[in-house]
Amino acid sequence: MEKIIGILGGMGPLATVDLFRRIVMKTPAKKDQDHPRIIIYNNSKVPDRTAYILGRGKDPLPELLDSARKLEKWGADFIIMPCNTAHFFAEEIQKAINIPLINMIEEAAEHIKNLGLKKAGLLATEGTVKGLVYHRALLKRGIEIAVPNEKDQKVLMDAIYEGIKAGNLEWGRQKMLEVAKKLEKRCDGLIAGCTEVSVALRQEDFEVPFIDPMDVIAEKAVKLALGL
Repeated sequence: MEKIIGILGGMGPLATVDLFRRIVMKTPAKKDQDHPRIIIYNNSKVPDRTAYILGRGKDPLPELLDSARKLEKWGADFIIMPCNTAHFFAEEIQKAINIPLINMIEEAAEHIKNLGLKKAGLLATEGTVKGLVYHRALLKRGIEIAVPNEKDQKVLMDAIYEGIKAGNLEWGRQKMLEVAKKLEKRCDGLIAGCTEVSVALRQEDFEVPFIDPMDVIAEKAVKLALGL
């Protein structure tokens, strides 16, 4: 029995489009009818996750819960969420629904463990870093974590918010690369720990493995939906 994928999107919209595209590209389809059904709720009104985690913004949880419940009501069999920072709230979202929320962070951490990496460099929002969203998942698997220094983290945040989220893609990409290239020297693999990083950077940019949780979750969603 095929399952219907629910995408809790809008954080940001570009990342949501990107995840949808990746699912389509990773589906072993010969015709339209071979693709899984997907319900996308692009709720761009979810308050900024990083701002809240850092104590500077409105709580996004009510909107996240409302979105998850809507997807369940509309017929999704499981939910995926193309926003790393939003996984700070993953446990509470899961408690509010009766269908699985497939945790992108846990799936990515398991993938990193299977690659045999010892130390991963995290390119993520300040909220994901300070909220220890990846730290918990990696440390419990015995994987060390490296993050940019304070100055570089600020450059990365500008690249995410003033660059990719604001539509200045090339400028954002160049700024991200500056930070990523420095971080690459301190680890044996890099994590695209923000969906805007996933949109902008790719494996060809680096010599170490570039782990993209959006790819990991897209593959997982296809397998779950089609029973592969």
